[in-house]
Amino acid sequence: MNKRQLLQSFLAASALSFGLSPALAQSPTPIKFQLDWRFEGPAALFLHPAAKGYFKAAGLDVSIDAGNGSGGTVTRVASGAYDMGFADLAALMEFHANNPDSPNKPVAVMMVYNNTPASVMALKKSGITKPADLAGKKLGAPVFDAGRRAFPIFAKANNIGPVNWTAMDPTLRETMLMRGDIDAITGFTFTSLLNLEARGAKAADIVVLPYPDYGVKLYGNVIIASPKLIKENPEAVKKFLSAFAKGAKEVVANPAVAIESVKARDGIIDSKLETRRLQLAIDTVINSADARAEGFGTVNAGRMSLMASQVSDAFGTKTRVSPDAVWTASLLPPAAELNILSKK
Repeated sequence: MNKRQLLQSFLAASALSFGLSPALAQSPTPIKFQLDWRFEGPAALFLHPAAKGYFKAAGLDVSIDAGNGSGGTVTRVASGAYDMGFADLAALMEFHANNPDSPNKPVAVMMVYNNTPASVMALKKSGITKPADLAGKKLGAPVFDAGRRAFPIFAKANNIGPVNWTAMDPTLRETMLMRGDIDAITGFTFTSLLNLEARGAKAADIVVLPYPDYGVKLYGNVIIASPKLIKENPEAVKKFLSAFAKGAKEVVANPAVAIESVKARDGIIDSKLETRRLQLAIDTVINSADARAEGFGTVNAGRMSLMASQVSDAFGTKTRVSPDAVWTASLLPPAAELNILSKK
C-alpha cells in the first residue's frame, strides 16, 4: 500500500469514527449534466432525484442545465464542456458516423425513451388523417427537429410521396400550423400537442400520427456520457445511473409530486400543464409496451442494429453507424434497480 492509499484509508477510517459514510468522507465527484431541452415536465426525471438528494447521497455533485436540442447536447458532451447529458439516440448516432475521427465521441449508457416521441401532427380541417395524406403537403419543423430528420424513415415505412418542407424557429412551429402557413408539423408529441392546445386548438381537432404506431420503432432519448468519464471514473457513471433510476421510479409513480422539482428550477412554469406533459411522456415513451417488454434502461440488439442502419441511410452519414460504438450496457444498475415500470 502506497502513501496515497494509506492516507485515503486513514481519512475513511476517521470519517467512519465520526459517524460519516465513506461517500460523504470524500469530496463529491462533480458531474456537469445537460438536458436536451428546457425545464419542462420530462426534466423531472433528472431534477427530482437531484432535489431529493439521491445524487448527493451517492457521492456526486451533479449540476443540471437546460438544453436547446439533442444535437447541441451531444456536441457539448463531445467537447468536454459537459460530462453527461440527455439526448436523442439518432442525434448521437449521426455525430458518431459524421465524426469518425473525433477522440471524444459520447456513448449512450442508459435507455430512457424506449420509443421515439416524434410524430406528425396536423389539424383535422387539413384533411390529413393518415400518413399517405401527407404527400404533396407543406410540412414544417426546425431543421434539427428529430421528427424531421427521421421523416425519410417514416415516409419509406408508409409509402409517402414527396413533401415540401418549411423551416422555422421552434417557438413558431405550432403558431404557423394554427395560422395555416403549413399543413402539418413534426415534433415530440408531448411538446407540440400541448403547445397546440395552448394556442387554442381543441384536442379533438388535432390529428396525431406517432412514428412508433406507423412502423418506425426508433429508440428515443438516452443518457450519454463522455468516454473520458467512462474510462477515468466508471463508478461515478454507475452511481449516477443508480440514483437516476431510484428517482425515475418515483417520477413514474407520482408525476404530480415530481413536477415540484421542475417548478423549483423554473418558477414560471404551469405546473398543471407540465404534469400533463410529463404524464404523456411516461405513457408514450417511458412506460410503453415496448419498454415493458425489453425492460427499462436497456435495448434490444436487433432493434438497435436496425435503427443504426436506418439512421445511416436517412441521415446520409459519412460512415455507417456502428451500434457497438454508440451504446454500452456495462454501467447499468442491477435488474432489480431498473424495475421501475408499472404493469398495465
